[in-house]
Amino acid sequence: MEIDGRDFMNSPPMKTVRFGGSVAETLAKHKQGDSGDYQLLKHQLADPEIKDAQIINWLQEFRGCVTQLTKDHEQLIYTVLRIPWVGRSQAVVDEYMAFLSNLVSAQTVYLCVCLKTVVSHFTPKRVTICEGGVDISDSDDEDENLPRNFNQCHQALQLITKYVPSTSRFLMPILLENFPFVQKSSRTLECYVHNLLRVTVYIPSIRRDVLEVIIGKMLKLDVSASRSDIEEAEENAVQNQRAEGCTEEGLFDMDEDMSSDHPSRIAVMAHPVAERLDTLMSVLLAYIKDVCHVNGSFHAEKTKELYRELLSVFDKLILPTHASCHVQYTLFYLCSFRLALAEAFLEHLWKILQNPSQPAVLRQAAAGYMGSFLARAKFIPVLTVRACLDLLLSWIHRYIDSQDSSGRQAYCDVSLHGPFYTTCQAVFYTFIFRHGAILGGNMRKGLEYLQSLNLERVVMCQLNPLKVCLPTVTSMFAAITRKYQVVFCYTIIEKNNRNILPVVRSSAGGDCVTTNTNPLDSFFPFDPYLLKRSSQLIEPLYQVWEELADTELPATKTGKQGSREDEDDFLCGEPAQAEGIVGMTPSSYDSNLRSPSSVGSPPITFQRPF
Repeated sequence: MEIDGRDFMNSPPMKTVRFGGSVAETLAKHKQGDSGDYQLLKHQLADPEIKDAQIINWLQEFRGCVTQLTKDHEQLIYTVLRIPWVGRSQAVVDEYMAFLSNLVSAQTVYLCVCLKTVVSHFTPKRVTICEGGVDISDSDDEDENLPRNFNQCHQALQLITKYVPSTSRFLMPILLENFPFVQKSSRTLECYVHNLLRVTVYIPSIRRDVLEVIIGKMLKLDVSASRSDIEEAEENAVQNQRAEGCTEEGLFDMDEDMSSDHPSRIAVMAHPVAERLDTLMSVLLAYIKDVCHVNGSFHAEKTKELYRELLSVFDKLILPTHASCHVQYTLFYLCSFRLALAEAFLEHLWKILQNPSQPAVLRQAAAGYMGSFLARAKFIPVLTVRACLDLLLSWIHRYIDSQDSSGRQAYCDVSLHGPFYTTCQAVFYTFIFRHGAILGGNMRKGLEYLQSLNLERVVMCQLNPLKVCLPTVTSMFAAITRKYQVVFCYTIIEKNNRNILPVVRSSAGGDCVTTNTNPLDSFFPFDPYLLKRSSQLIEPLYQVWEELADTELPATKTGKQGSREDEDDFLCGEPAQAEGIVGMTPSSYDSNLRSPSSVGSPPITFQRPF
């Protein structure tokens, strides 16, 4: 039987009434010891099928007696705050926000719980999906109302901040506590990080702390997805696609259909952790761009403020983290906006490197960053490269002087001279990538400049840096310097090959030993960027490895200079496969990232719009 189009027998009755007295009467009875109506009130407020009209009615009554809602009514307030208000009619949202405003103004004891309630809506709501007879909890990625819901949450936070100016002091721990686990879906992480960054627009005092939290989480993803793992996953995915294409060949052109219907699907990373990191890098890089540009024009003061905050996070988190592959590109991207930023970053690294009071591991990391940044950043002109080489080599020569004047026999020892060796490797690495630009303008003046650096003294010194540097760097540096007759390194290299290289005992135990081809445990932080979608913003700024002419290539050796595999990887234009060995050449991926959105609205992802 149907009445007005509604199945009367199978549908619940319309809720037009409520039980118990008004909120004021219920509170009065509860104070006198009669808790019947009080419990009934909490039960009705927790009803998942509560209607809009009921919510509005209850909230208006609670606003009328907000001064009575002391700490004694904590459980009742928790129940009221959990009312499903997000995504409801505008009348419900307005009434809920008015209640929040009155509550935090009259009863500041509830400030934190109000903040937690709002922040809990920064990710898509949880839904239960039945797969194979098993209930699985997941985020509701298909909710088309997410932009509106997030806007309502930020309006609520701004209202609370307006009435309680000290909100920022209590908000940061709540944002950290509610950060989703890094193994959650890319969509969940994307929504939460986007909303955190959006909070900094109207509460700028917490921006540095928010950036620290976000980058800290991203670093955990970054170090858990090594370069070799990402490359292997991509190779396997390509092979699987080819195999599937062969089996379906002759039926219909699957690739053509997929590319026409889903043009952005190829941008998905095969490695699940890399996929999450790629999503977060896209959000963070878009945020950096939006903060530094107002109405499409570069804003110097805003950029300086953001640079200082990011540099602080860099010193605390990124610089001490070994073998991170992608997160450091946040500063790489920011420095591309103006040369002054890039030079300030180089100066900062230089101060860390030359400061003897800094831990050796940080000084070595700073040298690695300097060399990699000078080599890979297209936006750094030759004049800046030469100025930095002058600084680095001046420090190297002073270091050699101090060893020569000490009266003691200097010898190759990584533990004693780690910063020296890492600085030498940074110089060699920069020289490999930038020698063409240095010599390109005027060959004669360029060669005079290279001769003035006195690289021969560095190579021939008793500390013997060629013995410690990565074999790929050593061989390429030797080949280039031989071509231009700047330094002759092969005598030293052959002598080093005849000597016993540093060895480490096998971690598996026993008597097996292996040659340590990376005694510095060094890495170049701006090696090729592997994340597909966010690489759209990096690729135009990035100096890829350009193959050398045949006359520059080092002769093939079969000795102990390094593994043949490492040499082939470097010379053939592929990243080195051995873990810890630098990959000096980029991997080429098509970029399919859409234009980043503004900070004020949720981003458009590769999967679907918010």
